[in-house]
Parts: sequence; structure tokens; C-alpha cells
Amino acid sequence: MKILFAAAALAALALAPTTAQAMHHEKKDIVDTAVAAGSFKTLAAALTAAGLVDTLKGPGPFTVFAPTDAAFAKLPAGTVETLLKPENKAKLTAILTYHVVAGKVPASAVAGKVTDATTVNGATINVNGTNGVKVNNATVVQADVMASNGVIHVIDTVLLPPTK
Repeated sequence: MKILFAAAALAALALAPTTAQAMHHEKKDIVDTAVAAGSFKTLAAALTAAGLVDTLKGPGPFTVFAPTDAAFAKLPAGTVETLLKPENKAKLTAILTYHVVAGKVPASAVAGKVTDATTVNGATINVNGTNGVKVNNATVVQADVMASNGVIHVIDTVLLPPTK
């Protein structure tokens, strides 16, 4: 359940709006906000395949580090298609929930104050706010896209959880 919840949050983040007009729709949940942005089609497809959409449309609150379509395109050829297959649902869910943190955490609460955070996946992400904001090896390219059930931070790289 925890993984499903995190994956849903991640999917919602990936769908976050990138235009000034689409970014201030606090009446929309994370998923609807991301879908309206238009640059999170891959994330939306992944959230659907993982069965996390309803979770991320739930009350939350969630903080989602949402990779853009361009971030997914940086993965090795065939990776996304493989992850979207039903037999890889558990792995996809683990990746998506690694992009979600419980609670609504705006950038101002993180910058210079937080060095790591536990994701819904259960693994920890590293946060570095010394020169912009980096989450593991991803750069936050747009922070604080507010939604009714949390906040989305748009990132330029897909986060991959540590292997166990």
C-alpha cells in the first residue's frame, strides 16, 4: 500500500504543469495538475500502469519529484517500454514511489535545511540545496507547483532507487 501510494504521488508530479498559468491550480490534485501541464505524458502512463493514479488523487498530502518526458527520454532505449509491461509492475511501482515523499514540502522548507528524505518507497533520497536544488543526480527545474493535495517539484532526471 505504501509503495502504491508513493508511485501515485510520483506519477502526479510528473504531470505537473510547466506554464505559469497551469502552475497555480491548487484546486486540482497532483495528477490533474501534472496532466494539465502537458510535459508529463510518460509519467502519467507509468502511474496508470502501476495503478497509482487513485492514490495520488487521494487526500495526501504528497511531495512529488516529477520527471518530465525529457527526463524519461534520457533512460536507455527500451527502458520505459519494458517497465510499462504488466510483469514489471512491482519494479515500476518501486521507481515511482521513490519520487514521492509523504507531506507537503515546499522548496523553502528544504533549501539549506534538509540533506535527505525518506520516500514512500522506504528508501532515502539525498537533497542538496547549495547551488540550486538537486535530488540525488536530478536537478529541480521548477519548484513549488502547488496542488490541492500536495506539491510538485519538476526534475530533469528519473530517480532510480538503490538496488537491494
